[in-house]
Amino acid sequence: MFRLVMAGAQWRDRIGAALGGAIGIGVTAWVSALAGFDRTTAILLAAPIGASAVLVFAVPSSPLAQPWRVIGGNVVSALVGLAVAQWLGHGALAAGVAVGLAILVMSLTRSLHPPGGGTVLLPVLAPAILSQGLGFVLVPIGVNAVLLTLCGLLVHRVTGHSYPHRVPPAPPAPGLLPEDIDAALAEAGEAFDVSREDLLALLARAEHHAAARRR
Repeated sequence: MFRLVMAGAQWRDRIGAALGGAIGIGVTAWVSALAGFDRTTAILLAAPIGASAVLVFAVPSSPLAQPWRVIGGNVVSALVGLAVAQWLGHGALAAGVAVGLAILVMSLTRSLHPPGGGTVLLPVLAPAILSQGLGFVLVPIGVNAVLLTLCGLLVHRVTGHSYPHRVPPAPPAPGLLPEDIDAALAEAGEAFDVSREDLLALLARAEHHAAARRR
């Protein structure tokens, strides 16, 4: 009933992720408070970074959790949120346009990061944040994203995970090429939260274990 269902997940990793998330969010919330925001606004600012922390500490191999995604996705989304709030104000229309534009701009800049959908709403939902102008993009958004990434580097060095993620070497897979992975992904017609390199390495290991079992 309480078995971890995520592929490859282990309790040691989940406990490390929980501790890392606690440290990362504690630091970023503290920075938001030091930036001069009141307690309520500081918590609001830390909320999207909390979603980033889940990715960074719980699934560090995800393409969406890599440093450029964390930093670039949050910063880009903050800029989009400021622009939309100044253009359309703080209503429901502004919120919808902000999230849609953030997804588009993050995709174009190869910084797609799901918590950016929360970051982009901050200037739209909170006029006090909008009044900070571009300074809000640097402090606390940019600084918090960098601090969270640094916490991820330190925590995963202790837990033994590579972050930024690097695909570990795998045994050769005769007859299986990267182009085959591309063709299979194109045929599936879906976006998967795993890199082509990781897919190729996993399939190579699976073939290696299958060959050993047959022997």
